[in-house]
Amino acid sequence: MSIAFLDGHYMPIEQAKISPLDRGFLFGDGIYEVVPSYAGKMVGFAPHIARMKQGLAAVGINLSWSESDWAELCNRLIKENGAGNLGIYLHVSRGADSKRFHAFPENIAPTVFAFTFEIAPPPVADKTRVKTYKVSTTRDLRWDRCHIKSTALLGNVLHFQHGYEQGNDETLLFNDNNELTEASACNAFIVIDGSVITPPLDNQLLPGITRQILLDVLRRDGRIPVEERTVTMDEVLSADEVWITSSSKEVAPVTKIDGKAVGNGEVGDIWLAAQTLYSAGKFDY
Repeated sequence: MSIAFLDGHYMPIEQAKISPLDRGFLFGDGIYEVVPSYAGKMVGFAPHIARMKQGLAAVGINLSWSESDWAELCNRLIKENGAGNLGIYLHVSRGADSKRFHAFPENIAPTVFAFTFEIAPPPVADKTRVKTYKVSTTRDLRWDRCHIKSTALLGNVLHFQHGYEQGNDETLLFNDNNELTEASACNAFIVIDGSVITPPLDNQLLPGITRQILLDVLRRDGRIPVEERTVTMDEVLSADEVWITSSSKEVAPVTKIDGKAVGNGEVGDIWLAAQTLYSAGKFDY
């Protein structure tokens, strides 16, 4: 039985209940994070919590939790739930009001909810063992504040469903200028002539923690050139390698886009080097 946290109390997840007037339920008015952990060790805890705080500030939810408060919660949930391969879901909504009204209510306490769920073992830097991904493409129809990790994910869900219904694992998104933004639940990278390239951070994409760690470990190592710049979909379709990154997937190689092979259709050498560096450094953040 999974143990969850809700507003100061630990309990079996089946007992966790919120008000139907909670603004997270009514409006998707909240912020969330998912922190991966393996054998009790979290990946990217500090940047995940920093992004959580930035998201809360961006939407005006006041919660006076420190990084140590979040660490205590996460470590307690890991202990309560077996310290295996766990994703730790952290969710803060604006809270429950006495009525449904669009404007922010005053003097209500945020709802803080957290639980764990089993995730796959960490990916390994091995071409013969890594899971490869097939993706679809479509125009990005979400809102203009994708840098905020909001719980209102219907736009992302619809884009993911688009790929899923085509038998694919993800959907790459492009804007009105035919430029890559990200995927429905991942950031995206391409490799051209040995250089790793990803779109720069702006309101069109989430500042992914795996993205952040990967760029940092690559730059620290220095052997693989890295660029953050505008990426056209023509470049995506002609790239030598394409990757998607997320906390659960880490650095995932894409071998097919809209049914067509990426590069030679095989997992690339630059992916192997990048995943090796990521695996070695991911617990340092």
